[in-house]
Amino acid sequence: MENIFNFSKNVYQNLKQEYNSHPSLLFVLLTLLCIPLGYAFNSISLALLIIISLINFKKEHLHFDNYLIFPIALYVLMLLSFTWSIDKDRTISAIYKELPLLLFPICFLILRTFSESEKQKITKGFSYGMVVFSFFYLIKATIRFFVSQDTSVFFYHELVTKDVNAIHVSVYMAVSFFHFLVKPIKTRFDKLALAILFLMVFLLSSKNIVVVFIGLLGFYYLFFSKSAKKLRLRNLILFLVVLTSLPFIGKVKERFKQEYETIMTDSSVNDVISKGSGKVYNVSIKQAWTNETFNPNDFFPGTAFRVYQFRIFTELLYEEAIFWKGFGLDASCSKIEEKGVQYHLFLGDENNEGYQKMNFHNQYIQVFSELGVFGFLLLLIMLTLSIRNAIGSKNYFHIAFSVLMISLFITESFLWRQRGVTFFIVMYCVLNIKIKSEKTIAI
Repeated sequence: MENIFNFSKNVYQNLKQEYNSHPSLLFVLLTLLCIPLGYAFNSISLALLIIISLINFKKEHLHFDNYLIFPIALYVLMLLSFTWSIDKDRTISAIYKELPLLLFPICFLILRTFSESEKQKITKGFSYGMVVFSFFYLIKATIRFFVSQDTSVFFYHELVTKDVNAIHVSVYMAVSFFHFLVKPIKTRFDKLALAILFLMVFLLSSKNIVVVFIGLLGFYYLFFSKSAKKLRLRNLILFLVVLTSLPFIGKVKERFKQEYETIMTDSSVNDVISKGSGKVYNVSIKQAWTNETFNPNDFFPGTAFRVYQFRIFTELLYEEAIFWKGFGLDASCSKIEEKGVQYHLFLGDENNEGYQKMNFHNQYIQVFSELGVFGFLLLLIMLTLSIRNAIGSKNYFHIAFSVLMISLFITESFLWRQRGVTFFIVMYCVLNIKIKSEKTIAI
C-alpha cells in the first residue's frame, strides 16, 4: 500500500508541475486520450481546452503561425459552403462536427508556444495511453473469446467496435509504435509496448495501414536507425521477408487474398458471404470502373469500391458544376445515392446498409466534391507543410504521422468523422507549431 501511495503521490506531483509549467499541456493530452472514448468525452475535453486557453491567455502569447492558418481557412470555406450547399441541413450538422479545425488552431495561436520537450511529453503521453487502450481491447476480446469461442473477436471492427473504427484505431497504434521505436535506450516496458502495438496494427487488419506501417518500419531501419549504414543489407533482407509474409498472416491473409482476386479475376465467388444466402460475386477493379450496371448480389471489396467511388466522382465532376465550389460540406450524399440507384447497386435491406449510403471513402475526393478545388488545395498544402516540416526536423514520429495521414486519406474520409478530425488537427498543431527556446520558458 505504501508503494502505491508513493507512486500516486509522484504522479500527482508530476502532473501539478506540468500544469504549472504550461497549463494547457495536460488538456491537449487529455483531448488526444479521449479520442477512442465516446463522443461526449471528446466534446468535454475540447471544451476544457478552450476554457483553460482563455483563462491563461496573455497578450504576449498571441502569435502568428502559418501552419495554423490553413486549417482555419479550410473551416472558413466549410462555413461559406453553406450558402451554395445542395443539402443545407447536412451542411449545418457537419459544420458543428468540423469545429475542431477552427478551435484547436485558435487555441494554439493564443497559447504560449510549446517547447520541444513539452511537445515530446504530449506525444509520449498519447503513446503510453494507446498501450493502455491496447491492453483493454485485448483483455475484452479474450473474455469474449472464452464466452463465444469465436476468434473473430480479435480482429478488425470486432476488436474495437465499428463505431470506434478499426482503421482509425490502427492509425493511433501505428503512430504510437514509432514513439517507442525511436527511443535510443528501451526499457522492458518500451519493448513490451512495441510488441503490443505491433500486434494491434496487424489484428486490426487495415490493409492500407499494414502496408504503410511496414514500409515506414523498413525505411526507419534502412535510413534512420543507428545500425542503418552498418547493417543496411541485413535490414533490407529482413524488411523484404516481413513484407512478403504479410499476405500469409491470419485474417490479414484473407483480406489480402480478396483484394488480389479482385485485381486478377472478374466476378469471383465470395465464399464467406455466399454461405446460406445464395451466391455473391466479388466485383473486380476492372468491373468497378467499366460496368454499365451491377447486380444486388455483387460485392465490392475495399479497393474495387474505392475505384467505383472515384469513377462516380469523375462523372459528377463532368456532369455538375462543382469544380470551383463543390456541392457544399457533407452535401454530396444525395448525388452518391443517385449514382447507386443508376448503377443498380445493392441498396440495403433490414440488416445491411446499401452502398449508396456510403461516402467517397477518400478524403481528397470528398473535399474536392464538396468544397471544390480550393478546399482540395488547402488540404494538400497542410499535408505538404507537415511532411516537409517532419523531414526537415528528422522527427520520425512526425514523419510517420504525416505519411500515415497522406496514405489514409486515399482510402478514408478521415476528417469527416469527429474522432478523425480531432486526432488529425491536434497532432497537426502539436507537431507543426513553431518551437520556442527552452531558455525563454519561465517555470
